[in-house]
Amino acid sequence: MTKRIGILTSGGDCPGLNMAIRAVVCHATSAYGWEVLGIPYATQGLLEKKAISLNLHGLDLHGIDPLLSMGGTILGSTNKGDTLARRDELDASYRALGLDALIVIGGDGSLTILREVARKGGWNLVGIPKTIDNDVALTERAIGFDTAVNTVTDALTRLTYTAASHDRVMVVEVMGRMAGHLALYSGIAGGADAILIPEIPYSVPKLCQKLQELRDKWGRKFALVVVAEGAKTAEGALSCYTDSLGEVRLRGIGQYITEQIPACSSTPIETRLTILGHVQRGGIPSAGDRALAAIFGTAAVDLVAREQFDRMVAWQNGEVVSVPLEAVIAQSPALVDPNGCLVQTARDLGIYIGENEYVTASSQSQLAQSLVKSS
Repeated sequence: MTKRIGILTSGGDCPGLNMAIRAVVCHATSAYGWEVLGIPYATQGLLEKKAISLNLHGLDLHGIDPLLSMGGTILGSTNKGDTLARRDELDASYRALGLDALIVIGGDGSLTILREVARKGGWNLVGIPKTIDNDVALTERAIGFDTAVNTVTDALTRLTYTAASHDRVMVVEVMGRMAGHLALYSGIAGGADAILIPEIPYSVPKLCQKLQELRDKWGRKFALVVVAEGAKTAEGALSCYTDSLGEVRLRGIGQYITEQIPACSSTPIETRLTILGHVQRGGIPSAGDRALAAIFGTAAVDLVAREQFDRMVAWQNGEVVSVPLEAVIAQSPALVDPNGCLVQTARDLGIYIGENEYVTASSQSQLAQSLVKSS
């Protein structure tokens, strides 16, 4: 039976989304003979009943395909609007488009909202995880994370040279929301001397002690400090600002650390700040993200074929699996394990990563809840 399935990208963009779209179209058309409709600008396009037939436009499956290496999303994306308040309109649009199923490529926020709408409306929904934050639960990897790690690592490498040339401490603020995965992975790969993440409390004096030790003990006059945007100040406050649309955004912890280092150092330390910002979302997707997107896209189509809905494709133990969306939502965001391998690796390398070397499971759970509430 010929099916008509929709696909949309929701939330913040990241590299690899186009590869996932390509994989869905390739597998759905070649293996099952289905029609695939692209919904532009996520729920905004759905509300307007807009759809693009991806079988006929924008995809050349037989020639050189630009989607293999194109960043962003050809469908556009949005994370604005009160979707739940327009649930009835969305349900009407889903039915007006004649969809047999909808594949949503999104982070935990998008998946949470659209799953609620789908559950109320009786839609057939399948999720594909994407986020540079890598904080979607029950999957070890999400589309976009690998490329973002490479982008941040490249920036850290470049900043190391200018830091060494001027005997400076370079503070680099990276994205991640309330999870420190991006800061931790790229910080280790980029040779950071300190990594500050939301999940592990830190002490400014101890941070300065680490930087001073580099100078006094090892004779190295420059250093690299990576700070996740969701890390709190020493007093326990989040650094935020309100943008032009009235949205509260995380930013400013890097400036705070940049100002604190000279103030608590026994000798003058010249400190500079770099906020990488949205450059972390851009660029050509890495080979890892392309492969993951291809795996997730084809697996999502197979879930539709087997009529296994209300599930998300995930990467676990080197294989693609599917997990209930309800469980994903209940356990997101997935935070850095303070007792995990990567944190221990950072400590073993002599990287300053906060004060609590051992954190109990209960205290980690309490920390996660407080971070989510404060965000």
